[in-house]
Amino acid sequence: MGESDSSSFSPAQAVGGAEGPENELTSVRAALTDAQEQARAAKDQALRALAELENVRKRAQRDVENAHRYALEKFAQELLPVKDSLDLGIENAGRADVASLIEGQAATQRLLVKALEHAAVVELNPVGEPFDANFHEAMAAQPSATAEPNSVLAVVQRGYTLNGRLLRPARVVVAKAPG
Repeated sequence: MGESDSSSFSPAQAVGGAEGPENELTSVRAALTDAQEQARAAKDQALRALAELENVRKRAQRDVENAHRYALEKFAQELLPVKDSLDLGIENAGRADVASLIEGQAATQRLLVKALEHAAVVELNPVGEPFDANFHEAMAAQPSATAEPNSVLAVVQRGYTLNGRLLRPARVVVAKAPG
């Protein structure tokens, strides 16, 4: 080879040609710009998701607060006729005979029972049932020749449950073996 051939060779050609490093730099810059755009889009999506999550949390919190605030609204509406009936009975107490007062009280009691039933309040009247400390409070034990020992002989005060959960235990007299 002659000297003319070696003088035309440059270091840029040895690295990959005259355009090599500039093409690679342009390619890296394009990839970086692409990655930055993807990162911005991902960040934007993440911020939107966080904002939506915060909105859902606030909405749920408002719903819970409203549920607490207005939970008794339906029950209160059920009790209003009971109060009206009691008010009417008191207003007419001086003019009514005993039989109509008793009938008025019975009607008021039926309204109250209906309101309690709609609210899922169940009355416990466990006469004859086995004593259950989870739902009954023993007020006394009384010997009985006819009742099974440890069963409820009499109810002093009825108990109540709300959706299966005890509101007030039934106060009862429990049978014990005679002796």
